[in-house]
Amino acid sequence: MLPAAPQLSFDELGTPLREVTFVVVDLETTGGSADRDAITEIGAVKVRGGERMGELATLIDPATTVPPNIVALTGITTAMLRTAPPLPQVLPSLLEFLSGAVLVAHNAGFDTGFLRAACDRHGYRWPRPPTLCTARLARAVLTRAEAPSVRLGALAQLFGTRTRPVHRALADARATVEVLHHLLERIGNLGVQSLEELLALARDASAHRPTQRMRQQRRLAEHLPSAAGVYLFRGPGAEVLYVGTSGDLRRRVRSYFTASERRRRIREMVELAERVDTVVCAHALEAGVRELRLLAAHRPRYNRRSRHPDRGWWVVPTLETFPRLSVVTTGRDGALGPFGSRRAAAEAVEALLDAVPLRHCTQRIPARAPAGTPCVLFELGRCRAPCAGHQPAEHYAVAVEALRRLVEGRDDAALHALAAEVAALADRRRYESAARRRDRLAGLIVALERTQRLGTLAALPEVVGARPDGQGGWELATIRYGRLAGADVARRGTPPMPVVDALRQGAQVIIPGSGPLRGAPAEEVRLVYRWLTTGGTRLVHTEPNWAEPARGAAAWGAWVVRARPRPVRDPGATVLD
Repeated sequence: MLPAAPQLSFDELGTPLREVTFVVVDLETTGGSADRDAITEIGAVKVRGGERMGELATLIDPATTVPPNIVALTGITTAMLRTAPPLPQVLPSLLEFLSGAVLVAHNAGFDTGFLRAACDRHGYRWPRPPTLCTARLARAVLTRAEAPSVRLGALAQLFGTRTRPVHRALADARATVEVLHHLLERIGNLGVQSLEELLALARDASAHRPTQRMRQQRRLAEHLPSAAGVYLFRGPGAEVLYVGTSGDLRRRVRSYFTASERRRRIREMVELAERVDTVVCAHALEAGVRELRLLAAHRPRYNRRSRHPDRGWWVVPTLETFPRLSVVTTGRDGALGPFGSRRAAAEAVEALLDAVPLRHCTQRIPARAPAGTPCVLFELGRCRAPCAGHQPAEHYAVAVEALRRLVEGRDDAALHALAAEVAALADRRRYESAARRRDRLAGLIVALERTQRLGTLAALPEVVGARPDGQGGWELATIRYGRLAGADVARRGTPPMPVVDALRQGAQVIIPGSGPLRGAPAEEVRLVYRWLTTGGTRLVHTEPNWAEPARGAAAWGAWVVRARPRPVRDPGATVLD
């Protein structure tokens, strides 16, 4: 079975068809169902690059009689099968023959259904190989006028194959091989060049066949470099329609003009495009950052998500004598966030009010002689009613300071208190209440950890990281105040430190702004942080030393896992197309 492609940050086109091994399989059966041993013959042909590499064929004893109608169809009699091996003896050889290959069959669901059921019945693991149905592929490639029927016999006659199907496994498999090769000759006109595109074409039949306009648009990729970077589709007025990244710009852009592209909005975008611009980048981090910046600058209408990577929601205390918590779109010092939605920020407000004794109401309270009427929260002991003068400003300021210390990671006493309340509720068997408080506390911990780790990175004047490139070299990046200021690579055999020194000297000058992230876009800081803390990245230089808060929320990660094994979603996360 072909190994599954890894999920990378860069999109790749796929496996070239000339490198794919196909095993074409055909079965003959007694006419019974797949839930019992009904296979009487197996034929398989292995091909690669148009050349035949091997064949496997054998009769199989199903331990039952062959019905007369099947004998008349296939010529296989019960007497012919008495000396044949039983299916359990044949399966290991067939599975080995299939190893590392794409399984091909005509009406593949029939053949794979019998083989999968046989493996389950006899204790063998079905390898789940990629499967291609030549009947579905024919319907996707050929018009109905050209091929009213896609039966194997009809296709063999259409293409004039040397081997004609005669309802015997090996002969039918050989005929299917010839039909497959004729179909593969046709798909070049549809822009299909990889295994992934081929499987998608067969799976979706003719629904996503590229239009004539899409095929003509392939010229837009001819001048593009085969390098990592960012690509921009531009429309008739040079407006940016779509932005993306790839490890091979030319191959990725070419894939938009093939049958593998099934998204309706993207197919519409491709037909509108007049040109494709590219920005070659040193490595994936630079490409990702440039993509974010281009999305923010152009707001391309065909990028469904993350067209506003600079947008976020923050929870801040208001600037009053008796501050309350407010949800805003611009963070300032002491803010908690960023959150991906206003709802997530509002949920964080509820969690913070569990942690620190701030007021819940939204009324403005005068600094002198407040004369309001206490609400029901005062009677419940959840508010000390500063609105009615029951709590002086200097006492209320203690709660405000506790909030600031909690958000900055300098004091986690409030988290300890909330965890103790969750445990106490559980001890009293108030499980539903305990679960609600637990989930709210877990969400608060995740939000605090994000705020603290991103804020710490954004406060550093300079960080230089080096990540192995997998080929003996290094990907290098200079980060200043949470933003990428420069990127380069030191290829294998090149001393990295001179490259690092040159990178630092030529890096962009970043002037920090105000707020928790010093003016840096949250998504960029998040992307940079992930690059610095994963993939074997090493810190070459930091100014000053990078240190996260000792009493920060990161220390509570184990509590979150124990209390709620299901992963807690980061409420500030967004996803790129």
